[in-house]
Amino acid sequence: MTQILVVNAGSTNIKLHLVDHDGTAIPVGALEAVDPGQVTAIAHRVVHGGPRFRDPVIIDALVRAEIFALEGLAPIHNAPALRAIEDAERLLPDLPQIGVFDTGFHATMPAAAASYALPAHWREDWGIHRYGFHGLSVQWSAQQVRVPRLVVCHLGGGCSVTAVADGRSVDTTMGFSPLDGLPMATRSGSVDPQALIYILRSMGLGIDELEHELNFGSGLLGLGGSADMRDIEAGGGGLALDVFVHRLAAAIAAMTASLGGLDALVFTAGIGEGSATVRERVCARLGFLGVALDRARNAVAVADCEIAGPGAPVRVHVIHAREELIAARLARRLLGNPDDTTGSTSG
Repeated sequence: MTQILVVNAGSTNIKLHLVDHDGTAIPVGALEAVDPGQVTAIAHRVVHGGPRFRDPVIIDALVRAEIFALEGLAPIHNAPALRAIEDAERLLPDLPQIGVFDTGFHATMPAAAASYALPAHWREDWGIHRYGFHGLSVQWSAQQVRVPRLVVCHLGGGCSVTAVADGRSVDTTMGFSPLDGLPMATRSGSVDPQALIYILRSMGLGIDELEHELNFGSGLLGLGGSADMRDIEAGGGGLALDVFVHRLAAAIAAMTASLGGLDALVFTAGIGEGSATVRERVCARLGFLGVALDRARNAVAVADCEIAGPGAPVRVHVIHAREELIAARLARRLLGNPDDTTGSTSG
């Protein structure tokens, strides 16, 4: 049986999986270890697709050039994806390469959610609007928890919260770039733009240094001295945990407003799956929305499970992020082989 090789190149590492039609995903240590005779195609997760790339696309020289042109929108994400594409072309030259874009899932956001209050030519000519990210992860969670009004919290090195109505993205916290929204491991999340203008004008910081500090010196690291939530919690949480929980709870409430109510809440990715403390503290603030945890179940939760308290009107799930399965499914559809069962549902 032929497989799809899924390449997920992040800012600090690269994850490779061979995915069968039935959804079985086998981790691979390196591209050099892949037998091309067993692979149908290579699917690359690309974080930012810009205004053009919403659907999966066969990667050719023109597509590579456009992904390169988008590096300024996602500088710590699109560059590693391009390097992975180039490596795969060199090592596996006879296999079609397919780009699947995190921004694609959010193309369904209405204009009210996607638009910034900026001059028309900025929005229309320069493409300055809210794209949204973590789309592959959110799509997987939405397929596992099929309810009319779902909020998905993807909490890892990057963090976002998305409102999903009947399986479609209608709002999300990340915007023009993956720097927007919640505080993250080393990324700041949303900051008053006037504060950044002030730093550039008055503090002697250059643009490149500002960009680096916002992406690599902020977030949990800037607040608590570590980019790892486990270290933050082991040190008592402090301001870093307080800010993270405060902003996350507020974002969930905002996404609930976009949906007009809440049927289920999902926690996924490294912090979402691994931190019982974050889940408990956030959900404790959301009782007014009908959220209540079973503390015992939450304390020992492993993905995939439900952790809502008995009789709570809102279901709360911990879901293991499986971006590679969504990427493989999208690649098969593009190739005309949409007969796999990846992403099969739970109620």
